[in-house]
Amino acid sequence: MPESTDATVDADHDALRTLLRHQASTVTVVTAPGEPAVGFTATSFTSVSLAPPIVSFCLNLGSSSWPAVARARHVAVHLLAHHQQELARTFATSGVDRFARPTRWRTGPEGVPILDDTLAWLLCRVVDRVTVGDHAVVLAEPEVLRHAEVGSPLLYHRGRYAGLAADQTATVRRPAA
Repeated sequence: MPESTDATVDADHDALRTLLRHQASTVTVVTAPGEPAVGFTATSFTSVSLAPPIVSFCLNLGSSSWPAVARARHVAVHLLAHHQQELARTFATSGVDRFARPTRWRTGPEGVPILDDTLAWLLCRVVDRVTVGDHAVVLAEPEVLRHAEVGSPLLYHRGRYAGLAADQTATVRRPAA
């Protein structure tokens, strides 16, 4: 058997960051009301529980969006479509007005900004914020959902945006048991 070329290293900050680049993540934008409203790109969105329905995302405590998210009763999580790479870059850029043109959005329920033309969005009531290291894990209960009937998600992998191969977007049906 050939010898493995995989390197084993200590799990420090840089090594963990490098390893996590191998994981493909769905790209989302989280928005929260405020004066001004805030929003940021996140790849940490996940489902936590279906009963009761709970989702989560993570946010750096040093982020300019954190103070508004720390106070928000409601947030919106937007799942971006493959064609929305520029929108993802806008909400990942510090020091810019993320809601200025060409961003298209409207004020939704509970005063939360809702981005137009995303693959899906969830309006969520924040139920808890857990500080872990330099981040907060925000736990939220979806109250209103909307999703497109067609479209492919925007993914983030190895430091760049990606999408699904065209033949992988078809629905896979499982055989009847």
